Amino acid sequence: MCGRYYRRSDKQRIAEAFKVGVPPSFEILPDYNVAPTTFQPVVVEDRDTGEREIRAMYWGLIPYWAENPKKLGVSTINAKAESLMEKPIWREPFERRRCLVPADGFYEWQKFSEKTKQPWAIALKDDEPLAFAGLWDRWRSKDHKTVLESFAIITTEANELTAPMHDRMPVILQARDYERWLRRDDAARPPLDLLRPFEAEQMRTWRVDTAVGNVKNNSATLLEQVAAQTLF
Repeated sequence: MCGRYYRRSDKQRIAEAFKVGVPPSFEILPDYNVAPTTFQPVVVEDRDTGEREIRAMYWGLIPYWAENPKKLGVSTINAKAESLMEKPIWREPFERRRCLVPADGFYEWQKFSEKTKQPWAIALKDDEPLAFAGLWDRWRSKDHKTVLESFAIITTEANELTAPMHDRMPVILQARDYERWLRRDDAARPPLDLLRPFEAEQMRTWRVDTAVGNVKNNSATLLEQVAAQTLF
């Protein structure tokens, strides 16, 4: 799964990496401990112009047909790649509302016992910004006074590098596939082939402090490497 990630790139770096214009009024601040139920920048394709644009969305997808977002009864921060076409909550967003979730890396916890877990940071070797494959939706209240755009991150089986920490990992897209992933003009042939583990040899991992487990902690120090013995 992917339940925590980080983003340290500034607005200019994100604009360049994703070839998207960022309005001056749109704030993108570093976030070293991105958690579900927060609003985060997401890249989508504008339905009318076909141009990429960036929006702030809530992490935890709320389907447009939900009567009450607070009573979904299931976690919607992640969507399993293997069941996207089987479940109504994911099927239509996958066919028509795909997005890129800008990040610089993510965290995973390696479990040694019920009380002992080692957090790891995981990123690309070149430290370039990356994009998680995402889905999004737009929910409106019955009186149409409230509109909420939200997203989920798609996960797949872990690669050789991340498997020791967890059996799932977020789908990371290659930059060459961004355009195809966002494209809306071929809903009958969604890009299922892109939902695969990222190449392990292009990634790196390092141990980080258990402080990352508390969402109140949010500073660059969370990314500092720690020795294995500091956990025990």
